[in-house]
Amino acid sequence: MRPEKAQLVAALEDLRATYDDRALELKETASGWRVQIRQGYAREIGRLWPERPQRYSRALLETLALIAYRQPITRAEIESVRGVAVNPNIVKTLMERDWVRVVVPGHPELLGTTKEFLNYFGLRSLDELPPLAELKSMEDLNPQLTLPVNADEAPAGGGDETVFAVTEEAASDEVASAEEATSGNEGVARD
Repeated sequence: MRPEKAQLVAALEDLRATYDDRALELKETASGWRVQIRQGYAREIGRLWPERPQRYSRALLETLALIAYRQPITRAEIESVRGVAVNPNIVKTLMERDWVRVVVPGHPELLGTTKEFLNYFGLRSLDELPPLAELKSMEDLNPQLTLPVNADEAPAGGGDETVFAVTEEAASDEVASAEEATSGNEGVARD
């Protein structure tokens, strides 16, 4: 016998409560529910399975941000905002990752995000994207961690702090580029 919706919701809430004091959390995404590591534990868990995270170019991230915040959007509109031609490989990569699709075929094609985009970034809908005003306020954070100049000043623990500082700086650069690419879009309607 198939359980009723109320029973499923109650079971999910019980499971969520079970994970409240653990490193795991139950998260709702666009395609359902998933159990994942809480953000506060991600760094420690990541050390157990060291792998190189996927690196994306600034141009790819700017293009993805424009599509997410202004969809549906044409390549010409992306080029107009960015001020440079859109490399066809960028859109191809986004489509291969199944983050972007053609929502209205024709000439010009209109691009939009997919359910896989929402799932990858842990979102239920586009309404959960951070508001552009919030992204702009992150620009003020821009932490500048000092790097050791000589061996005597090197941090204990093999230099993880130095790697973190470089990563933090690169991340703030990527956020800044996404902000610049999407500025002036606070009133964007989302599907």
